[in-house]
Amino acid sequence: MLSNFILLGFSAYPQLRVVLFLLFLGIYLVTLAGNLSLMALIGIDSHLHSPMYFFLGNLSLVDIIYTSSIAPKMLCDFFRKQKAISFVGCAAQCFFFIGMGGTECCLLAAMAYDRYAAISNPLLYPTIMSPTICLELATAAYAGGFLTGLVQTTSIFQLHFCRPRILHHFFCDLPSLLDLSCSSPFLSQVVNFLVVCAVGGTSALVVLISYAYIIMAVMKIHSTHGRMKAFNTCVSHLSTVILFYGSGLFSYLHSGPGYSRDKDKVVSLFYGAVIPMLNPVIYSLRNKDIQDALKKLKENKKRCLLCVL
Repeated sequence: MLSNFILLGFSAYPQLRVVLFLLFLGIYLVTLAGNLSLMALIGIDSHLHSPMYFFLGNLSLVDIIYTSSIAPKMLCDFFRKQKAISFVGCAAQCFFFIGMGGTECCLLAAMAYDRYAAISNPLLYPTIMSPTICLELATAAYAGGFLTGLVQTTSIFQLHFCRPRILHHFFCDLPSLLDLSCSSPFLSQVVNFLVVCAVGGTSALVVLISYAYIIMAVMKIHSTHGRMKAFNTCVSHLSTVILFYGSGLFSYLHSGPGYSRDKDKVVSLFYGAVIPMLNPVIYSLRNKDIQDALKKLKENKKRCLLCVL
């Protein structure tokens, strides 16, 4: 029989309820504003209609869905006595969170390949990264994420869960659900491992190989200015890769009975809420094209205001 799960969240800190609510609400609103603004800027400015920004726009969309799968429920639970989530709701949350995480892995791999093509084969870049190829890569990323979420969610929710179904977390996280299983979680753990290796491992391998070729291509550039210019086009993407993979792997591959649940929540918050907020900031601060597009947009707004006045 289907029944609810109880999400304890941050109920152990009632004295910090308002502070934590305002903090997480601010992070969520900044995430939405930053990623929506970046998507709008890419759509408006024709100079940003290139493969790199096509993938960046998709990354922003994925980050919005990714963080929205957990943030609204978490924020509402701060002021609820019964912090329950239905069986179907928990499965949906798990599916979208895992699915968008898998999609982001694939998109980061596609972006790494894009940087490799731009730096290693600049003359053939328009052919290698044609609009059709970009669309196919993006479609493959979403398909990979969908299959990841579907397979892992199905493998988890076919288990029998013990009562009371209390999750010491603020969302339906996969490791926390496995801890509630009364039946053997071995098959689900194997499926989880294989999917992580297939999607996350393959994506990470593509990123590593792409950057190995990028480094070799950069080293062949004779001028220091040319090397720095080529490397600067990768800094934002590399920062995002390190943050996303680092926090994700730390959370899902940690082991040991003495591992703190509070630390688990902090790490989950980092890769589930903070990183989606930081991504548009990282790309805006380190990217000259986006900075130029923002300046152009501000100038156009000033002209429009002057025309109205």
